[in-house]
Amino acid sequence: MKNICTPITNDVINDLVVGDMITISGYIYTGRDAVLPKVLSLIKRGEVETAGIELRGSVIFHTAVSPAGIGPTSSNKLEIESTIPGLSEAGVKIHLGKGFLKKKTVEAMHEHNSVYAAVPPVTALLSSKVKSKKVVAFPEQGMEALHQLEVDGFPAIILAAHGKTLY
Repeated sequence: MKNICTPITNDVINDLVVGDMITISGYIYTGRDAVLPKVLSLIKRGEVETAGIELRGSVIFHTAVSPAGIGPTSSNKLEIESTIPGLSEAGVKIHLGKGFLKKKTVEAMHEHNSVYAAVPPVTALLSSKVKSKKVVAFPEQGMEALHQLEVDGFPAIILAAHGKTLY
């Protein structure tokens, strides 16, 4: 088990291989189909940092945040997977979710030294690892807004790293 703290450096990513089991502690962002394209638009307009979003060394978890808890959504939905290359280029180091990613997405992550990890779909376990949460952008999206979570020991398994994939 490798313990990772945010913000994440390139050296940490370079040390990860497909199949590694990790835990993540620190701050992570959440987003799914409705909000990740909006974050990508902020990046393209050069407004992401003025919106209070720091993507360098960050983690994005493909989920919504509701009173019932959090659990991964499918990362290979068009609206989510299409944002992964641009988010990786902007500094996101780990993408958390579930499901198969296309080869071109894995290659784009490799180009920008980021990885993809699966999160176990166990809402109660994941929710117990959240220390705090707040909306940082797009509050009109409700539970699908961009949230920042403070987590401690958040579990995941590396599925794609350095151009290789478990699939």
